[in-house]
Amino acid sequence: MLEKQNIEHEKAVLIGVLNREQNEEKVGEYLDELEFLTYTAGGEVLERFVQRMDPPDPKTFIGSGKIQEVEQFVKENDIGSVIFDDELTPAQQRNIEKILKCKILDRTSLILDIFAQRAQTSYSRTQVELAQYEFLLPRLTGLWTHLERQRGGIGMRGPGETEIETDRRIVRDRISLLKKKLKKIDRQMDTQRGNRGSLVRVALVGYTNVGKSTLMNVISKSDVFAENKLFATLDTTVRKVVIGNLPFLLSDTVGFIRKLPTQLVESFKSTLDEVREADLLLHVVDISHPQFEEHIESVNKILGEIKSADKNTIMVFNKIDLYKHETIEEDDLMTERTERHFTIEEWKRTWMQRVGDKALFISALNKENLEEFRARVYDEVRDIHVTRFPYNNFLYPEHLDQY
Repeated sequence: MLEKQNIEHEKAVLIGVLNREQNEEKVGEYLDELEFLTYTAGGEVLERFVQRMDPPDPKTFIGSGKIQEVEQFVKENDIGSVIFDDELTPAQQRNIEKILKCKILDRTSLILDIFAQRAQTSYSRTQVELAQYEFLLPRLTGLWTHLERQRGGIGMRGPGETEIETDRRIVRDRISLLKKKLKKIDRQMDTQRGNRGSLVRVALVGYTNVGKSTLMNVISKSDVFAENKLFATLDTTVRKVVIGNLPFLLSDTVGFIRKLPTQLVESFKSTLDEVREADLLLHVVDISHPQFEEHIESVNKILGEIKSADKNTIMVFNKIDLYKHETIEEDDLMTERTERHFTIEEWKRTWMQRVGDKALFISALNKENLEEFRARVYDEVRDIHVTRFPYNNFLYPEHLDQY
């Protein structure tokens, strides 16, 4: 359960569908994540509605009976937002709005809204604004007739607070202008990266909320913003780190997520240049999350999209202090033993078989196994550095006594 705080949250309900690709367990997982996204955006989930629909209704996504059930709940509980786990077409969104008479969001618009909250620098704000405009462009017709965007709340941040969006030509011009602005900033960032010299570059990658920023703070002794919410970090942070006598650059990047909106992948590809240009990736995983292996697959998929899947990578399994496994009683002969029953030691053996010594198990928050982590990173960075500068081998002792 999410911790309740003494602040007023916008009331919301969630809607998911069962189909051939999403069984009941999978939909439950997705809605759990969607609830965390809603909480991150400032909402409180009062109810979930799930219906078996394959394919979804082309007009209202869910069936007429279910939407009447949702309509009644919305009226009786003063619901501000109805949030769908899957992306809605512009027509579906307009049809549902006419029936429910409240804000209708899908996973994409909710993530865009969170990004709008989290964007701090001019670069990330420009990226988010571009993604929002590209998402909103096909949805302009009749979208603002009754939503009163001036009231604010979930899904109401960023572009769209004036009537300018009703003019498609102006929106397209704005998109063109934002793309030019991003290209200009990209050139400036390329120059900055070029000015860093030949230091080895290490990038933290991983699913959102796995502890990348916490690990960054521990390693670099810096103060990068870290919070137990999704997408706490949007802007790429780069720090110079020295382990032993070996300096290198460490970057913390935006977290990935399942069903990541195409608009955001495209808009943030330039931010992920730090990943593309890295010599070593530290793939941070929250091993305490029940679906951490699916998170790994999601991250690897995006790494593939930005042509970084084959990079030298160390798997860093974080939050071992929070890991809990299911147990089986000795006299229980009926329950089949699965990965849910694995101990940390069993996961270690499993991943050592998969990736050899490139799997580490740590707790960044409690600083468990960090000496082993530092030693492993040092060895990898040293190997890269020696290959790049073969005549500087004398700088590195064979055995590092202190990190």
